[in-house]
Amino acid sequence: MQLDDLLARKGAWLAEGAEDGIVISSRIRLARNLDGIAFPDWAGEEECLRVQSQVLSALDRVGLLAPAMVMDMSSLSLADKDFLHERHLISMELARKGRGSGLVVREDEELGVMVNEEDHLRLQAMRPSFCLDELWGEIDALDSAIEKHLRYAFSETLGYITACPTNIGTGLRASVMLHVPGLRLANEVEPIIKGVGKLGLVVRGLLGEGTEASGNMFQLSNQTTLGESEAVIIERLTHVVREVVIHERNARLRLMEQRESRVRDFVCRAFGVLSHARLLGSNETLDLLSGLRLGVDLGIVAGLGTAEINRLTLYCQPGHLQKLMGRSIHAQERDEERARKVREAMRCAGLAG
Repeated sequence: MQLDDLLARKGAWLAEGAEDGIVISSRIRLARNLDGIAFPDWAGEEECLRVQSQVLSALDRVGLLAPAMVMDMSSLSLADKDFLHERHLISMELARKGRGSGLVVREDEELGVMVNEEDHLRLQAMRPSFCLDELWGEIDALDSAIEKHLRYAFSETLGYITACPTNIGTGLRASVMLHVPGLRLANEVEPIIKGVGKLGLVVRGLLGEGTEASGNMFQLSNQTTLGESEAVIIERLTHVVREVVIHERNARLRLMEQRESRVRDFVCRAFGVLSHARLLGSNETLDLLSGLRLGVDLGIVAGLGTAEINRLTLYCQPGHLQKLMGRSIHAQERDEERARKVREAMRCAGLAG
């Protein structure tokens, strides 16, 4: 399977109708390093190549990623890296790397390993909807299988040793992607962010650390990894996510009861711009698709399903557009092509009520 073959797939982080359209996807990452070897940012290219060879050999023997796609960062174009980042398969940190760094991912994109990112291994399990417990079971099995072939850097006092001190301990980062336009319209997002921060959790944007919450999508994840078990971390995150889902659901109900005209205006403006615009930027499109997604969830928009909105969410991003076009295109041409694809999809949509 080649990188271009992924274009036919919707990606492993987009769901349809889960938790009333609020929870989009779940993900768990584990940071691991090999004992006695310098972290990737401190190691030379030859040492990174040796680590990469050891990791690939171990993953081949483990077999849990088969059938797998294996990619080296040095062989990928900038558009390829954008494409993988937009699918949440690699981080921006890995995208900046060259020889000796890469990605091994199962063909369904739900299980993979980043090699020589910030750490020697970044294991990742990702799936649509709210499924942290299932993901933990899968990634724990992969981690245990790899550890039979590679010696991890581990301290009896601190736990797993990682390049960044904030990952020491379990090395676990669990996150859930949420679509919360109701909280945004009700001006209740900031109190939620402050509240979860007091519980040791952090809110990030659509594409992770350092990114904005485009399209009213937020990643809610644990901030601490030291001093608590994986089960406790996942249990706390699960509890908070369920609370946020309740708050979002209630915000939508209150808005429809007390400020229905504002909700309909938000949805209809998004519908109108998406139906007629000739130029659309990527962030603008995500924000407008948020209104469209809310309209579908509330029955205001008809003739368009969540699956099509998911497709547009992914395929209107820069890397995907360029892969679809088969060439590198400048910003204005991307904006024109993005608007054309959206208008085409909107032909079957209509406003109800």
